[in-house]
Amino acid sequence: MLTIYNSLTRSKQPFVPITPGEVGMYVCGMTVYDFCHLGHARVLVVFDVVRRWLQSRGYKVKYVRNITDIDDKIIKRAHENGETVAQLTERFIAAMQEDARALGVGDPDYEPRATQTIPQMLGLIGALVDKGLAYRADNGDVYYSVRKFDGYGKLSGKSLEQLRAGERVDVDLNKQDALDFVLWKAAKPGEPAWDSPWGKGRPGWHIECSAMSEHYLSAHFDIHGGGQDLQFPHHENEIAQSEGAHGHTFVNYWMHNGFVRVDSEKMSKSLGNFFTVREILDKYDPEVVRFFILRAHYRSPLNYSDQHLDDARQGLTRLYTALRGIKARDVGSIDWNEGYAKRFGEAMDDDFNTPEAVSVLFELANEVNRSQSKEHAGLLRALAAIVGLLGRDPEAFLQAGADQGISAEAIEKDIEARNAARKARDFGEADRIRDALLEQGVTLEDGPGGTTWRRT
Repeated sequence: MLTIYNSLTRSKQPFVPITPGEVGMYVCGMTVYDFCHLGHARVLVVFDVVRRWLQSRGYKVKYVRNITDIDDKIIKRAHENGETVAQLTERFIAAMQEDARALGVGDPDYEPRATQTIPQMLGLIGALVDKGLAYRADNGDVYYSVRKFDGYGKLSGKSLEQLRAGERVDVDLNKQDALDFVLWKAAKPGEPAWDSPWGKGRPGWHIECSAMSEHYLSAHFDIHGGGQDLQFPHHENEIAQSEGAHGHTFVNYWMHNGFVRVDSEKMSKSLGNFFTVREILDKYDPEVVRFFILRAHYRSPLNYSDQHLDDARQGLTRLYTALRGIKARDVGSIDWNEGYAKRFGEAMDDDFNTPEAVSVLFELANEVNRSQSKEHAGLLRALAAIVGLLGRDPEAFLQAGADQGISAEAIEKDIEARNAARKARDFGEADRIRDALLEQGVTLEDGPGGTTWRRT
């Protein structure tokens, strides 16, 4: 049975959907004012795999991943660039979707934008005001009154006293309490604004996800995901908003993926160790990056370094090499009682344990190397396909990177020259060609079917 680590209960729990056979899943998406970084890539890949596994287990999944397209950072960046908010966000939404597809991430069923969901946000804010959980301040902003919601802090494990002790000194004097957070921001000159019962303005960040998840799923759904950095205050505030408005449980299972580190330090622009997805894909194959992400458990820290990406490339090369030259059966149904498949399934059912599942793929690849079994090769492809791997022709992967170093055409010519030298029994020349190619990152492999090559 599938178990999921629930951040709310801080324990693994058997997964029981609200509606048998169906899953509603909402994941906090990107604030689109810049290119996606590696942390974004992890969220995209992790929850793509969660969705794939749920579907493989027969669930009908409704997957919602939002886009924040109005925000202080967005307005500031658009102003700096001398462009409209819409021009900025459209450009970076397109870039985000391009990065996601490069990483093999499927489109969500719904990808709502904050600016398209204003009426739903206003309705939710109105319900909170009517219940006395929110108030309009003298400056026109509408705030949530944190101390009036009894369950505040249950997701993060923070008490109101701890939060109060950690307050910033420069508190907003418009609030009734320093812990209160904004639901609606009064309009400022030159900023986008919408009409509301409390005057022109724009939504606060937290209200967006409560409104969008309710609109596309319901006021009570199965899984809510996002990065660990969102657990507090964003997801804590979502609970306060949604449960405060409706008086019942908001989400059954909260999932949070771990932080990304670079050479064991937290990735940060201020530390100069910040990498966009595009910068990484300039150096590494997208499938290698996906494989690198899946080799770590989603809740563990992900430590980025060139060495770790190189190791991922070598590991993925081992898997593709096992499939080389084998005409495997078409990927079809999987017998989950078969030994390898059963262990793969058990790993994924254990809170999406992709590192253990990947270890099963390596064992299966070793079996394919030993037996040259078409059945095992087909199973390797089928299991890997569930997590979005090994979907390419092995030669296409192993020989990828023609724009870096020696071209494929030049390699083939060198192989022809080497074959001619071997036929003439000029083994010194044959070895020279082989070694010269190796120095350029190309490994030759001689077999019964002739000489093949791969990039190293």
